[in-house]
Amino acid sequence: SDLEDLHLYATPREQRFRRFASLEFEGQLYMTPYDFIQAVTSDEPKRKQEGFLLELNQILMETPPVWKGSSKLFRNLNEKGVISYTEYLFLLCILTKPHAGFRIAFNMFDTDGNEMVDKKEFLVLQEIFRKKNEKRERKGDEEKRAMLRLQLYGYHTPTNSVLKTEGEDLVPRSYWDTLRRSTSQALFSDLAERADDIASSLSDTTLLVHFFGKKGKAELNFEDFYRFMDNLQTEVLEIEFLSYSNGMNTISEEDFAHILLRYTNVENTSSYLENMRCSIPEEKGITFDEFRSFFQFLNNLEDFAIAMQMYNFASRSIGQDEFKRAVYVATGVKLSPHLVNTVFKIFDVDRDDQLSYKEFIGIMKDRLNRGFR
Repeated sequence: SDLEDLHLYATPREQRFRRFASLEFEGQLYMTPYDFIQAVTSDEPKRKQEGFLLELNQILMETPPVWKGSSKLFRNLNEKGVISYTEYLFLLCILTKPHAGFRIAFNMFDTDGNEMVDKKEFLVLQEIFRKKNEKRERKGDEEKRAMLRLQLYGYHTPTNSVLKTEGEDLVPRSYWDTLRRSTSQALFSDLAERADDIASSLSDTTLLVHFFGKKGKAELNFEDFYRFMDNLQTEVLEIEFLSYSNGMNTISEEDFAHILLRYTNVENTSSYLENMRCSIPEEKGITFDEFRSFFQFLNNLEDFAIAMQMYNFASRSIGQDEFKRAVYVATGVKLSPHLVNTVFKIFDVDRDDQLSYKEFIGIMKDRLNRGFR
């Protein structure tokens, strides 16, 4: 069918969004908050039914203001909300960022430097996101790509590029770099002047109402923005943890290994699990705090990798104490001795109580991206 054909022209992120998005409004696909949670915690959608949205305003009535946000926001909203593809990219970005990066993110949105972000500033940055994303599009049938753009962004033809950027051929390492690079240029670009047009052509979404109120006049301060990002990270981790804990306070070391090796290119996960079973015969369990601290470390993986290169650890194996200290020095995250021991037992393939650094970093970079490149 035509729709399946479109899948061939979509990038991996676009494919995943299309697979999990269950709403359509005026030709554009949207995720519900439930769909988003599914997309970042499950391999396949639990149910896929395309629903047509007749009344967008009705569904947005349920959105709480940002000061009422919590780490249960997405679960509470469940099906009562809409998330666009550009917002999906933004939320994915948040999930893999260290807390130190939250300030950078806020400053990038706050283009006039008044310590508040308004709806216009937010939309301008989203537009930059979208434009950069177009550069990653798969080449091919222009008609099919145009149909995809309608589904993902809600417009028919690619608008003329209005960004004055240098070195367009540079492929940014990540969306984060993209934003960092583009912001200063966007400040003076026609884009900022066109913010009103952008705002009027876009439908409201749950995030826009959550951040800027039903009239779009509210502004977002750093504390609220930080709390939103922190809550989102916590919520996704809670959902993953609860799916294994069965109401208990801990998950087993084996469950932890399963969660770590998900979304990675590791083919023989059974050998890693076997490794661990032999090394940790007595189950002690991993608490949610330990679980969260490990993922906070993962979000700081780049800083850790740089520190390891500086100390010349990168080319050799390291022991548990060295690892724990290096994590703390590089990222400020304290990992419990039991958690470090568990990680070592998973990745210590030759059982010499040393971590093969290269293998560990390679697999963790995969995991950090949750399978998204």
